[in-house]
Formats: sequence, structure tokens, C-alpha cells
Amino acid sequence: MTNTAAQTDRTARIALVGDRSPNVVSHTHLPLILDALAERDRLVLDAYWIPSEDAGAEDAVRGFDAVWVVPGSPYRSEAGVLSAIRTARVEGIPFLGTCGGFQHALLEYARDVCGLTRVAHAENDPDAEDLLIEPLACSLVGHEAVVTIDPGSLAESVIGSERTVERYFCSYGPSRHLDTLRAHGLRFTGHDEDGHVRIAELPGHPFFLATLFQPELSGDGTRPHPVVRALARAAVEHAARTETLTA
Repeated sequence: MTNTAAQTDRTARIALVGDRSPNVVSHTHLPLILDALAERDRLVLDAYWIPSEDAGAEDAVRGFDAVWVVPGSPYRSEAGVLSAIRTARVEGIPFLGTCGGFQHALLEYARDVCGLTRVAHAENDPDAEDLLIEPLACSLVGHEAVVTIDPGSLAESVIGSERTVERYFCSYGPSRHLDTLRAHGLRFTGHDEDGHVRIAELPGHPFFLATLFQPELSGDGTRPHPVVRALARAAVEHAARTETLTA
């Protein structure tokens, strides 16, 4: 792919939505990843942290070229995270959700697209009657596992393989209502060896990908995971398109 960064004078802006903490390993990797994207791939991103409590503002992520809902749940504001995801989905802003971001992307879609307004996340509301996201039967904290990917999917085109081994640091995942989400257009294109959902994407969106695994934990951060590189490319392309439209 040609370097679209050369086609625009405006640096692509990415919103990192989450509650930044030195105790969350993935957060400590992000500066290394951003530097590596610039140095290795010439994909320069201007990154801004948006705390979950600020993400609920109407214009919190509007105007960004990409939104990445990063791990670190439970977020201080579930509503703020869901608002940022909704804006990215509705306005065609390139989106990536990893770990908690994956879980909340499904939650937002279930509530706002499928009309399942009562579904909940067990980490935020353990006593809810209708849990979309529940504790995993076996925690994946610190584990690596195989993910099989549907051929012809966005995930397959990004990762370049129908099989990958990925790192996790999570204890929650989707359980019920998955057929309803599928019926309303969400695709589940990656599964573990037992058939459990690990990747979701939204056809027709410029770039909307969510993974239960954490691509930001791949290696030491100096060689960005293909999923992260793809988000960066999508952000740079979004910035170029936006500048062309406003020129």
C-alpha cells in the first residue's frame, strides 16, 4: 500500500479511550507502538487519551481519524465508553476495540442497534438479569490461544492468515444474544478452538474491528501487530479523505 501520509499535511488523530494507568500493561505498550508505527511504517498518529468519564461528551471523539477503546475495564464510565463507540460506528470513524473495548462494542451494538436495552456486562452489573458479557468459564488472563479466522473477512485480510496465536488478559466474554447481533449485521469472524467468539467486525463500515485478544501485547511493542497497523492505515486514510473534502 502506498504511504497515504504523504497525501495530507494534517497528521491523523487517534483517540485512545480508556482510563490510563501505569498498572495496565497494554497502556505502557502504547507509546512504544505509536513510535514504531511512525518509524517502521511511516504511519504517524497524533494520539490523545480520552478518559471514559470524558468520552460521553457529544464531541468527545468527533473529529478524530480513529477511535481505539483500549483495555483496562471496568471503566470508570460505561456510558462514556459506549458513547464513543456509538459515535465511531455511526459516523464512520475507523474503530478498534480490544479486550474491554471488544466487550463494550458488542454491548453498544446490542443496545443501540438490536434494541436489547436491558443487556448488561457482568463486570459492571453482576446482578443484572440479562447478561450479554459474562465471566469466562476459564479465565484467559495471561494466556495465549489459537484463533481461527473466517476467510474473506476484514480480520483475515488484516492478519493475512486464517489461523493465529494471540495473547489475552481478560476474564469476561460474550455469551447470549449472538444470533440477534448477527441478524442485525454484526459479523463474528474469529473463534477459539471451542468455537467461542473472539473477533467481531461490521461490514460496510470503513474500518470497525474488535478483538477479545490484545494485539497491543504482541512482542515488546517495537513491531506493531497487523491489527494495529491496519487501524493506523485506516486513520491516515481517513485524515486524507477528510482534508480532501474540506479543501
